[in-house]
Amino acid sequence: MIEVGRLCLKIAGRESGRYCVVVKKMDENFVMVTGPMELTSVKRRRCNIDHLEPVMETLNIKSDAPDSEILKAYQRANLITKLGLGPRKAKAAKVEKKPVEKKAEPRKEKPPEGKAEKREPKKKPESGKAVKRPAAKKAAKKPASKRAKK
Repeated sequence: MIEVGRLCLKIAGRESGRYCVVVKKMDENFVMVTGPMELTSVKRRRCNIDHLEPVMETLNIKSDAPDSEILKAYQRANLITKLGLGPRKAKAAKVEKKPVEKKAEPRKEKPPEGKAEKREPKKKPESGKAVKRPAAKKAAKKPASKRAKK
C-alpha cells in the first residue's frame, strides 16, 4: 500500500493534518517523506508508516527524487489546486513599534557623593505605657466535621 510516490496525510506529530509524499521505503516500518517544504510545510524526514494515512493519488517519481521534481509531479497531476495546496504564508514580520513617549517625572536630587542623608530615628513610645494596637478580627469558627462529633 505504501510505495514510492504515494500521497499520504500525516496523522501524528507536529506536521499532522498535512500532505506528504513517500520518497523512499526504508524498511517495513519506516519511510522517507517530504512535503515538499515550500508547498505543504513538511520537511524531508523519516516517518513511521503508522503515522501516515495513504490517499488514493500517487505521483510518478523516482526513489530519492529531489523536491523540485516532486513539485513538477504535483503540477502534472493537478493536485495543487485539487487539494488546495499552495505556498504557506510566512509568519507575519515583526512590526517595529514606535517608542511611546513617557512624561518626564521630576527626579529626586541625590546628595553629593560622600554625604549621606540623615534619617530621623524612630520615635519610641513613652516609657511605661503599652502601645495599643487595633485588635485583629477573629475568623468565625467553623462547625466541627461530623466525624469529629462522633
